[in-house]
Amino acid sequence: MKNLPIRDLEPGMIIAKAIYTSRGQLVMEENTVLTAELISRLSFYSIYNATIKDAGDSSDEAALSESGADTPEEAPAQEANAATSNLASNTFYSHKVKSQPEFMQYQIEYNKEIRSVKEIFDAVIQNPEAPVDFRQILSDFNKLIASCRTTVALFDKLHNMRQDDDSVYAHCLNVALISRMMGKWLKLDDNERDILTLCGLFHDIGKTSIPDEILNKPDKYTDEEFALIKQHPLFSYKLLKHQPIDERIKNAALQHHERWDGSGYPQNIEGNAIEDYAAIVAIADVYDATTAARSYRPPLCPFQAISMFEKDGLQKYHPKYILTFLNRIATTYQHNRILLNNGQSANIVMINSKHLTRPMIQMDDGTVIDMLDNPDLEITKII
Repeated sequence: MKNLPIRDLEPGMIIAKAIYTSRGQLVMEENTVLTAELISRLSFYSIYNATIKDAGDSSDEAALSESGADTPEEAPAQEANAATSNLASNTFYSHKVKSQPEFMQYQIEYNKEIRSVKEIFDAVIQNPEAPVDFRQILSDFNKLIASCRTTVALFDKLHNMRQDDDSVYAHCLNVALISRMMGKWLKLDDNERDILTLCGLFHDIGKTSIPDEILNKPDKYTDEEFALIKQHPLFSYKLLKHQPIDERIKNAALQHHERWDGSGYPQNIEGNAIEDYAAIVAIADVYDATTAARSYRPPLCPFQAISMFEKDGLQKYHPKYILTFLNRIATTYQHNRILLNNGQSANIVMINSKHLTRPMIQMDDGTVIDMLDNPDLEITKII
């Protein structure tokens, strides 16, 4: 057995010891065969390492057999083929998005906006009591969204702006854009959408107070480092406290890591004690982090992110907002082509409103399959 940081985990490895959260919740059982999605789940729960079986461990063959492989040699080959297929399909779809004429202009405006975010953050940090004029940045936000003809176009562009080392500023920009889209889905008026956008924009300003070597550390945090990381909502609130802005912007910064079931931080509040806009930003924050590339995994596709929310997170978020968000994301990709975990491709025919990650799909040979009747099938990529 060996203990590895998440960044060193690979699909096909086998968990040697059951993994639990700090609150005692079982995340992964012993003998679980890792997939890219399962590795992401560890990050979702802020777990930074895992004990893995060595190739010579006597129980490996049984675990591989349970995972569906006939022999110990077959499983790595299957994982390698799946990984190659996923990478190829992801590269193809990314190329298709980036080859669109409007993508280059969007990329220019997006990077310009990141620089604007940094300038605004710097101004607030240097003088927390000096009023900031938000009119220009809100105007630029509207232009970014208006340049995308459809919701899927916006999310496709966001996904293809990602880097393994996305800055705090890029993350805040993404969360602001996603939050603004959620405001549209919730039928908020223009003024309320502006406030929600600023909630997303400033939610992580406090992370600029944390040294980069800690913030971007790929290995497990020490207890002291993790305690510092968990202070960033307080740092954000303190920087915004004296700004003459809507109180919901300040509270979104303070509460975006609070959870509906009380499992969040820094105040461990729950339910309706969490302000509505903070609850919306919390969802946008996790979705952006989940669908971003990391050193230890490629970005998850929207359906994998939805699956993670469904399996692990529904009880953690405001019921109305999480259900609205997941339904809209899933519906956004209706009629798209997808890649399945068995290497086959298909078209999404109809979203199942009660099981969003298990739609009706049409295979390339014309056969229509209800994924509810095929529990082994999973959507791994949009192609």
